[in-house]
Amino acid sequence: MRCGVSSNNVKNVIIWGNHSSTQYPDVHHAKVNVGGAEKAAYDAVKNDAWLRGDFISTVQQRGAAVIKARKLSSAMSAAKAICDHMRDIWFGTKEGEFISMGVYATGNSYGIPEDLIYSFPIQIKNKTWKIVDGLPINDFSRAKMDATAAELVEERDTALDFLSQ
Repeated sequence: MRCGVSSNNVKNVIIWGNHSSTQYPDVHHAKVNVGGAEKAAYDAVKNDAWLRGDFISTVQQRGAAVIKARKLSSAMSAAKAICDHMRDIWFGTKEGEFISMGVYATGNSYGIPEDLIYSFPIQIKNKTWKIVDGLPINDFSRAKMDATAAELVEERDTALDFLSQ
């Protein structure tokens, strides 16, 4: 909306981490097609403070906002996400594009503990997903990624403790 384009003109936004208020919507690798020209999201939006502040908190709280607005569950939003994932698995991602998907963190290049389900940038080809490795991560993003990983580690440890009793 900030760029005056529909969402199908935005690609490579990453949601890192947990599906919670610590998730990190990262646009450092995102591209926006504005008037037929592809621009980096930061160049298209031209408001770094908004992208590092209100944008992130709005995405982090979107589930609660849906529930508040509808006075109902956000199940339809979750169902839509499932359908989108199934479409992406079936048809794959376009060359040079990626989506975000919560997957097992084994073998990731981002320093995320390997025994978590964590949302990463993913490419899909022949119905097989692969974490997009090696994207540059700045200090701001690293801190956000680590915070959501820490939450997942705490949740995992709580579940394992409960199961061991």
